[in-house]
Amino acid sequence: MDETDRALLAALQSDATRAYAALGQAVGLSAGAAHERVRKLRERGVIRRTTVDVDPAAVDRGVLAFVMLESNAWMGDPPTHAALAAIREIQEAHIVAGSASLMVKIRTATTEQLQATLRRCFEIPGVTGTRTIVVLETFFERPVDAGGEPA
Repeated sequence: MDETDRALLAALQSDATRAYAALGQAVGLSAGAAHERVRKLRERGVIRRTTVDVDPAAVDRGVLAFVMLESNAWMGDPPTHAALAAIREIQEAHIVAGSASLMVKIRTATTEQLQATLRRCFEIPGVTGTRTIVVLETFFERPVDAGGEPA
């Protein structure tokens, strides 16, 4: 991946709706060349998907919590993955090192719904405890920095 690819990624992260002509102009390529590079970035898996950034509070998901799941067994197997993926309130799940086995990011409308989601986490085989951090305010969230400057 070269600097032009990185610049394209930065431009797409700031506005993925840009036309290829505008992307190309921003990084010094023709529209066709920009389109071809973006296609190749998708094929290589660098660009995993194109999405819309939705305000969680606007869609009734204003309660954000990060939860460490403690366990008495290895949790990195497909059954755990499937069990976590089945809980729609869990936005992210990560196997972690340290005193816990997993960390999940949960969004709900209310703390009561958060509590219900935590109960569902306890139903996953091997989970023995949780440590929950409820977010009061988010200063910012960033996309992955591909190393390029926004155009």
